[in-house]
Amino acid sequence: MSTLSIANAQKWFTDFQQAKKVAQEKNRHIILVFEGSDWCAPCKKLEKEIFSSDEFKNYSKEHFVLLKADFPKKKKNKLKKEQQEKNNQLAEKYNQQGFFPMVAVLNATGKVLGKTGYKKISPTAYIKLLSSF
Repeated sequence: MSTLSIANAQKWFTDFQQAKKVAQEKNRHIILVFEGSDWCAPCKKLEKEIFSSDEFKNYSKEHFVLLKADFPKKKKNKLKKEQQEKNNQLAEKYNQQGFFPMVAVLNATGKVLGKTGYKKISPTAYIKLLSSF
């Protein structure tokens, strides 16, 4: 039983180089998500309504490489210094305006194909939007 739940679990990378490597090996786009997991209400909605849906999990498992850059504010959720620096570098390159949540679709080499944020739409419509970039 535990093997099944592991197979269905969604793998979110936190390291850009690892995500790029997998994207290149599997010929997939990278979905890069900038979020403030402990303070950003639209980020929490995006997580709950889209990313946690079975539909998104099943589709992304076959089509996307998922990469998350979290920017928590509460001390108890503080990231390790090394991870925070990685996230800061990603933000400097892909989210200079500092929008949260911000979802960037990148090709396997890291080129931006499109950007979006939280939208009150179904997982199906969100997948279609991400796939359209």
